[in-house]
Amino acid sequence: MQPMGNDIDVHLGKRLRRRRRLLGLTQQQLAGACGVRFQQIQKYECGANRISAARLWQLSEALEVPVGYFYDGLSEVAHREPAQESEGGGEMFARKETLDLIRAYYQLGERPRRRLLDLAKSLNGDHEAV
Repeated sequence: MQPMGNDIDVHLGKRLRRRRRLLGLTQQQLAGACGVRFQQIQKYECGANRISAARLWQLSEALEVPVGYFYDGLSEVAHREPAQESEGGGEMFARKETLDLIRAYYQLGERPRRRLLDLAKSLNGDHEAV
């Protein structure tokens, strides 16, 4: 089953919001970087307005991600059952604690980040072995 156009717009909007928040930007700041009003960013984030290819390029530049970032996970959305929509990942990334952790992680240098990731993976491995 292919996602409807609106499903794609909603997915792109969620990815936009997630990245903006991760960088600690307000809608106003992002809008200023792209030459639109903050209300337009609001509409993009909720999927009410479709993001043009040119605007998506501007947003990717402002948010320092490749354009493909916005489409990551879209194939899973297309194959997801409606009951799965509310479960799992989306809620986790909406929590302030998660965003704080991610921001702190990206403030570290590359080597400490890799070490922290290895530590987290090893702790998860220990938990699974129990």
